[in-house]
Amino acid sequence: MFMGLIEYVFLFFIGLAVGSFLNVISLRYKENGVFSFKTISGRSHCIKCGKVLKWYELAPIVSFIIQKGKCRSCKNPISFQYPIVELLSGLAFIFVPIYFINHKLLFVPQIFYNNDWSVIALSLIWLFIFTLFLLLSAIDFRLMIIPDGINILLGIAGVVNIILQGYILKLKYPSSFIGYYAQLLSPASNFWNNFWLNHLISVSIGAIFFGAIIILSKERAMGWGDFKLIVALGLIFTWQDIIILIMLSFIIGSFVSIILMIGKEKGMKDFVPFGPFIAIGSVVVFFFGLQLVNTYFNLFNIIY
Repeated sequence: MFMGLIEYVFLFFIGLAVGSFLNVISLRYKENGVFSFKTISGRSHCIKCGKVLKWYELAPIVSFIIQKGKCRSCKNPISFQYPIVELLSGLAFIFVPIYFINHKLLFVPQIFYNNDWSVIALSLIWLFIFTLFLLLSAIDFRLMIIPDGINILLGIAGVVNIILQGYILKLKYPSSFIGYYAQLLSPASNFWNNFWLNHLISVSIGAIFFGAIIILSKERAMGWGDFKLIVALGLIFTWQDIIILIMLSFIIGSFVSIILMIGKEKGMKDFVPFGPFIAIGSVVVFFFGLQLVNTYFNLFNIIY
């Protein structure tokens, strides 16, 4: 499958539009609310002065730059969330398809190798997952909440991905983002290659680890929204991937928290949303899981 510059530019602009829509949903979501048509309907307006925005004030990224990050009416600053989410969404719409095109051997069996629909199907599923990552991160940053609706949608996406790989593409074993290392780390038995069993183990690992932290810390370290998120991700990532994902989430979270404390943005007793770090860890495993594990093994000469 080959895509040229025009196709990638087209995908980027679609991603920008999706990112703009995600901003609307995230900023209209209220604490303990639910996603509904009412949540996303209605004209876009300035959240400070209430002015209804014109179409030319809604252009992703461009309008933010032209308006110098301020509302044209009240001159109050516009949140940097808008261009950040839009840009990340646009980049996701480019690099997710590129990933599956370049790593087709990991996810598509030989019999379907010349069929573009397999790459398109995988890309669509994972673009949906990436948009949910952006949405949950934006909401968690603002409200310290991960809506159940997002976790449910992630779980559904995971089940669809399992069905695609196991029953439509008919892969011999679950595809891992650490490639052949996943098989090296698995017990030598076809029993462990069962798709549902693999993801059941993944769910169990995440649930036990996060559940223990929540109970032992009495919900001070993290909340049940994070627990539900890692359970949903267990249906998306293999158990080999989920272990690396959890490790990365805590490493990234600790690093950012230390920076915030050094900058006196947060104190030792302040809460920091953990959902975005789980999302970042997931993205890192998706794009760089194989390279990370390969570097680790080569560094310590564990596998030659």
